[in-house]
Amino acid sequence: MATERKRPVISDGLPSQLPDIDPEETNEWVESLNGVIDERGAKRARYVMLRLLERARERQVGVPPLTSTDYINTIPPEREPWFPGDEFVERRIRAYIRWNAAMLVHRAQRPEIGVGGHISTYASSASLYEVGMNHFFRGKDHPGGGDHIYYQGHASPGMYARAYLEGRLTTHQLDGFRQELSHPGGGLPSYPHPRLMPNFWEFPTVSMGLGPLNAIYQARYNRYLHNRGIKDTSQQNVWAFLGDGEMDEVESLGAIGLAAREELDNLTFVINCNLQRLDGPVRGNGKVIQELESFFRGAGWNVIKVVWGREWDSLLAADTDGALVNLMNVTPDGDYQTYKGESGAYVREHFFGRDPRTRKLVDPMSDDDIWNLKRGGHDYRKLYAAYKAATEHTGQPTVILAKTVKGWTLGSHFEARNATHQMKKLTLPDLKGFRDRLYLDISDKQLEENPYLPPYFHPGEKSDEYQYMVERRRELGGSIPSRRTKAKSLAIPDAKAFSVLKSGSGKQKIATTMAFVRLLKDLMRDKEFGSRWVPIIPDEARTFGMDSLFPTKKIYSPHGQTYTSVDRELFLSYKEATNGQILHEGINEAGSTASFIAAGTSYATHDEPMIPLYIFYSMFGFQRTADELWAAADQMTRGFLLGATAGRTTLNGEGLQHEDGHSLLIAATNPAVVSYDPAFGYEIAHIMQDGLHRMYGEKQENIFYYLTIYNEPAIQPAEPEGLDTEGLLKGIYRYSESSLKDGPKAQLLASGTGMRWALKAQELLAQDWGVSADVWSVTSWTELRRDAIEAEEHNLLHPSDAPRKPYIQQKLEATEGPSVAVSDWMRAVPDLVSRWIPNGYTSLGTDGFGMSDTRHALRRHFHVDGESVAVATLRQLALKGLVPAHVPGEAAKKYAIDDVNAAPVGETGGDS
Repeated sequence: MATERKRPVISDGLPSQLPDIDPEETNEWVESLNGVIDERGAKRARYVMLRLLERARERQVGVPPLTSTDYINTIPPEREPWFPGDEFVERRIRAYIRWNAAMLVHRAQRPEIGVGGHISTYASSASLYEVGMNHFFRGKDHPGGGDHIYYQGHASPGMYARAYLEGRLTTHQLDGFRQELSHPGGGLPSYPHPRLMPNFWEFPTVSMGLGPLNAIYQARYNRYLHNRGIKDTSQQNVWAFLGDGEMDEVESLGAIGLAAREELDNLTFVINCNLQRLDGPVRGNGKVIQELESFFRGAGWNVIKVVWGREWDSLLAADTDGALVNLMNVTPDGDYQTYKGESGAYVREHFFGRDPRTRKLVDPMSDDDIWNLKRGGHDYRKLYAAYKAATEHTGQPTVILAKTVKGWTLGSHFEARNATHQMKKLTLPDLKGFRDRLYLDISDKQLEENPYLPPYFHPGEKSDEYQYMVERRRELGGSIPSRRTKAKSLAIPDAKAFSVLKSGSGKQKIATTMAFVRLLKDLMRDKEFGSRWVPIIPDEARTFGMDSLFPTKKIYSPHGQTYTSVDRELFLSYKEATNGQILHEGINEAGSTASFIAAGTSYATHDEPMIPLYIFYSMFGFQRTADELWAAADQMTRGFLLGATAGRTTLNGEGLQHEDGHSLLIAATNPAVVSYDPAFGYEIAHIMQDGLHRMYGEKQENIFYYLTIYNEPAIQPAEPEGLDTEGLLKGIYRYSESSLKDGPKAQLLASGTGMRWALKAQELLAQDWGVSADVWSVTSWTELRRDAIEAEEHNLLHPSDAPRKPYIQQKLEATEGPSVAVSDWMRAVPDLVSRWIPNGYTSLGTDGFGMSDTRHALRRHFHVDGESVAVATLRQLALKGLVPAHVPGEAAKKYAIDDVNAAPVGETGGDS
């Protein structure tokens, strides 16, 4: 009997740090189980074990669920399918790509450049990609449509290297890796960036965790398109290549339940389990493959493990009593990493040598034979079997857990070393050893001539390898990665369709959120255009007044509605359908944003332009998902984001973590976002109309819109006669001139719900102090700033030309008096334009934390209400000597702006 190891028990890959305080008793229990198995059989032993687990739960003894299988391949050798390819030729192709990928990074480290790169991720995953490239991944020209492939970001050199062999990239382009500006003719981006390489990359994946999340929602969106009858996506699969370290990101595992729940068998995760993070082992004391198997199997996924290469098959077949499998099960990842950093002799002694039975298994083998026992992720046949099983599996998404070695084939300085992530170049001996291992026809002289610039390798277009590679891609639908750049334009409804908001709300008070929903309902009635909308709601439809869409547009569910709804008698009852138009995502902003990206890039991924409209609690948009929205910008997403319940004082009862006074500032950092803070319904109508034309008409701009909308009911005015539409869309127009023609002049700039306070201040200033103040609606602080920055950049580059004036300067330069800005946002938002405003400027805002109280108390507290705006204006006038110095103090005392209880009661309603 083998000696019991004095190590933590490893169950489901998780180390349980419980010391064995009585080994003799433990052995008696194990022997008892052996007795049951030997005398009564496995079925009886299984019943006894389950009964013991049940009793353990009853007695509140915590035992982890057994959702992992043995640490061996899921598909045994006898079930492996026939391999249809030429393995010798494919091995040569892999060798060429491995070399060129490494040289791409190495050459980018030449002394005059030194821009870095990652050399080891692709080295570990080359076989994972190549089995797909030669046998599974469908290109855009495939009759059933192309697959959607999320490449691991750090593996980008491998994709460039293959594109070079195919003739899609030149040597000159490869030498421009990470030199997009300085390299003549342009270079290659470091990672998969569609915006930087729009004909090539389709999905940005290097912000770890977003790839798996977005892949799940892309697969789900593909089914949505199919079930709505917009496009047949039944033959299109989504593949996501991920790292085992990446799976620690919350987003990586956060949506796997959705994939199982919706039975997304068009989705395959391939996790490159090289056991290493950036700095060290992923699970030194545990087993990450076992742990991931437990997570995915428990969530309802089909799990395929590819742990060992074919060299292990005969050993496992000879392991009649399970000693080898037991060693595999109990050895932690930290040891497996060490084994690949040592030698065959070390593995013989420290792995096989731990049990006399396993030592005997390898006695006939040399140390080199032991060293050549490969891991499954480097075995093409094992991977082919796994991929084929994944594509044929129905009813569940599949995850393939492939065990590899980081830095595989790069030499002893790289393979399985903790420092591998930071190693970017090879020494001359490394280059020669790497060449020899790949059997490449490159001479010592070529390498010695300039070790910083070793040659790329191409076998020639007449070679068997080139012809094979090109033919395989031709049969599968063309080269990948590839992105469609030309999109169909949509027939945008004419101006009449937007008139519902331009005529105002009459005597009815409605919030801008409700005004927007009214417009959306009208636009969705159009028979052709209406079907293109994809409303995305994170479980707040009733808050936003969008439950009115439930009965007619219905909520998408691949299973329909199999239950009787509790509110079925209500006019606005909750209704699900397989062809439902609404994506109701639950309490899930990250998933909602992923749906926004999938729908907003449908024009490229499916040649079907769709219009996502994601509405959310304003605070939980840019603050919570800014990284995803940056990826949306990279992927050139188009559509509309609606930050509902906006403002720090308008959503007055929710307190610190709900009241948004800064999302416009975060949005301003994203170059693809066109953000507006409209005050009135008719402004929303013009902004939406213009946005649709810019994104879906003839212009086809790669932007998306962010509109903040409020939940404070108010009379919505009709569109003014002679409306300055250009100013509205550019960011500022004069809304209300003062009734006074004489007296000191001032300009009040306001956005969103702040317009009401500016209009009240205008009235107080005229009535109490004889000040003539005009009110300007600033629909977009950020668009005004971008225009001003562009003007300054133009002037910098054209110093001899007449200077270009920023738009806001043009609008205000003929006015008199100082400007005072106010909004329901922190001062940094209106301060975005401060240096381009003439005649003096100050801003008021809601800086600090949100608080719960009445709207009028909060606004008095933050000093943004009408009375505070009036005092701030008088102070600016006094500083310029345009009113007596004592006037601001008198006004402050008159309005008691330091007393929240003195604030006049305003609108207290909170409905959308």
